[in-house]
Amino acid sequence: MPARYPALAPEQPPIGSLVERQTWKASPILTTLYSFPAMEPIRFEHYPANHLGLPLRKDILQRAVIYEADKTRQGTASTKWRDEIHGSGRKLRPQKGSGRARLGDRGSPMLRGGGVAFGPKPRDFSTKLPRKIYDLAWRTALSYRYSKGQLILIENGQDIEYLETPYVKQMFERHGWGKPDGRSLIITNGRPPNLFGALREAGEDGRALHRSDVDVKDLLELGRIIIEKRALDKILKEHQSDLLG
Repeated sequence: MPARYPALAPEQPPIGSLVERQTWKASPILTTLYSFPAMEPIRFEHYPANHLGLPLRKDILQRAVIYEADKTRQGTASTKWRDEIHGSGRKLRPQKGSGRARLGDRGSPMLRGGGVAFGPKPRDFSTKLPRKIYDLAWRTALSYRYSKGQLILIENGQDIEYLETPYVKQMFERHGWGKPDGRSLIITNGRPPNLFGALREAGEDGRALHRSDVDVKDLLELGRIIIEKRALDKILKEHQSDLLG
């Protein structure tokens, strides 16, 4: 007896499964390593795209800058309320009969030398920010500088020849790092005595900081960043918690 229905074709796999899925992988970031202070190119260095190739996120940068600013607020402002004023609590004049306004003791906020109504008291202004967001802000700031051509990588452990402010100002002018070009921040892994000493009197052109003294605001504040390779490597290593899961 013939079958009532024609034989069904064997089930075919979905079209999408016949094509091998291509996984996108960002290419590493290529940057040039320079000698210092001659600024002659030495070699190329490679960094992962999730270190120096992140897109700009102004919201994350703003949260990081506010978080750092809140941590630096001392919160020591303090005023005295009326019960903290030294003196008697006796009422200064009768409640009625004098024809003048009602008045309590000498600590009244209406009197000179009295307490302060709703004045500030010592408090903690610090706010909280997840560590992963803060670390992402660090790498976002460095990525933004790299994308603008404002992140200059120099070799490790170098110092200038003379501890003289005119010498460092001339060097900044020759490389286009000074005040007319937006000032510059030099980040080192150590504390080169000549460089730090000379820049101490040349703050109008730039400044030098140890990597432990740098925050996200410093990365965004000046015109460019000149950073030692070892300092950059350690900063990236310390701020990658969001990549470790």
